[in-house]
Amino acid sequence: MRLHQPGTPLVPETRELPYPGPSQVLLKVRACGVCRTDLHVVDGELPGISLPIIPGHEIVGEVVESGLGVRWPRGTRLGVPWLGLTCGQCAFCMTGQENLCDAARFTGYQLDGGYAEHVLADARYCFELPEAFDDAHAAPLLCAGLIGYRSLQMTGSAQRIGLYGFGAAAHIVAQIARWQGRQIHAFTRPGDTRAQAFASSLGASWVGGSDRSPPVALDAAIIFAPVGSLVPAALQAVRKGGVVVCGGIHMSDIPAFPYSLLWGERVVRSVANLTRRDAEEFLPLAVQAGVETEIERFALREANTALEQLRAGRLTGAAVLIP
Repeated sequence: MRLHQPGTPLVPETRELPYPGPSQVLLKVRACGVCRTDLHVVDGELPGISLPIIPGHEIVGEVVESGLGVRWPRGTRLGVPWLGLTCGQCAFCMTGQENLCDAARFTGYQLDGGYAEHVLADARYCFELPEAFDDAHAAPLLCAGLIGYRSLQMTGSAQRIGLYGFGAAAHIVAQIARWQGRQIHAFTRPGDTRAQAFASSLGASWVGGSDRSPPVALDAAIIFAPVGSLVPAALQAVRKGGVVVCGGIHMSDIPAFPYSLLWGERVVRSVANLTRRDAEEFLPLAVQAGVETEIERFALREANTALEQLRAGRLTGAAVLIP
């Protein structure tokens, strides 16, 4: 399923299979999650999209061919995440910040992704997946899980955490945080009783619309919804010294707000992409914490429908395409 122009539907196409070069693997796609970043790609909200492009960066696949220097044998199940390639030589790459590499290339954005029956990937940026998760339930771990984990790490030792936007990432973060003994406050679209019930079922201490204030001051907040007006709302909800983490790759403009909301050593910061170390830490942790991903399955040909369901907020958990 290929995107030719932003704002247009994905088009089914048949192409010859590529042969993997050095360090590459050709994977038969078993499942691919549908991420909000895919929406930003399809809607043309991100710069530098390589068109035409096959979206999808929460890929579970099976090795069918390997290039020179690849250690994964045929039949190995691998996960392919958003980070597809880095230069490995810049100051960011050399200091553990490969997520900030200026030459990085991303799956489903500059590199063809997993809305397909096969995908070519650099084996150095792929990961073996825990056997505890089947293909469909493993797919959301590869972005919703990884970005959620990185965002949670940015909150430090915060005990009372607000999650703004209770979708694919938040429902995984909530389970990790609860396992760690933290308290979760879930903020949804006003009136979204379905999402609020879902958050309650995962152990949220408080649920409510994003237009409401929590009953206690929060130590930190993570914003997954791409809505800039939530930043001042979250600042108002956190205590002095608290942190507000913006976990998305795209967000609408943040409106002006009084300095008093930021004063008191509150912090606003973003999370950009992910590192391979994030995956190495998070995937075993997801097993230890007993994470259960909530998914809705779609056939590959239904990719446009899955994207529209995500756009409209009609999904509980994450959509997953099954070729």
